[in-house]
Amino acid sequence: MPKNFCRLPSGYGVVKICVSGAAETGHCGLDAYEKAKEVGREIAKQGAIVVTGATTGFPMYAAMGAKDECGFSIGFSPASTEHEHVETYKLPLDYMDVIVYTGFGYSGRDLLLIRSADAVVIGCGRIGTINEFSVAFEDRRPIGILEGTWKTDEELRHIIEQAHRPNDRIYFDSDPKALVEKLIERVMKDKQTLPVYNNHDGWGGKKGDVIM
Repeated sequence: MPKNFCRLPSGYGVVKICVSGAAETGHCGLDAYEKAKEVGREIAKQGAIVVTGATTGFPMYAAMGAKDECGFSIGFSPASTEHEHVETYKLPLDYMDVIVYTGFGYSGRDLLLIRSADAVVIGCGRIGTINEFSVAFEDRRPIGILEGTWKTDEELRHIIEQAHRPNDRIYFDSDPKALVEKLIERVMKDKQTLPVYNNHDGWGGKKGDVIM
């Protein structure tokens, strides 16, 4: 077997973790690149799949980090085709094993992206990242907010406080390893205890319920 050959570990892909963050990280501080890569590395090390918006910046750095550990990544593009993805949206193909071409633009892509993940890591971001956070919050996905030199974590703390809606699935941490561990632990716990289906509004059904 070649030295650089990457094989998916046993049980790989049980958990899919979306990495959300700015496509342009100039405002994020000097450590955004390494923090994002570390998030991707930890997701791969801990046996999960990286899911991103198939974009540049923070999410792409996370996909790069996953590749350092022979990880697997899936991208959800706003474009309807590879040509549109590259030529119209000017988005990369690098570091992703699979790209899903949604054809729904950025806002529609965000909805599919979050609903295709079991949990979400929020890094340094802008309005698109806040939109993805909002979808994850409404859908009650486990959310890990990465603290850093940026202000996104502080802004999200304020939004959460003003929401006046208790949510025990949100975690803050500056350590990517600890944050990913918390998310995977919560996802696995939820898989054991939550209802068998989810209507994406924080409510679900139990075994034996009739779905109308």
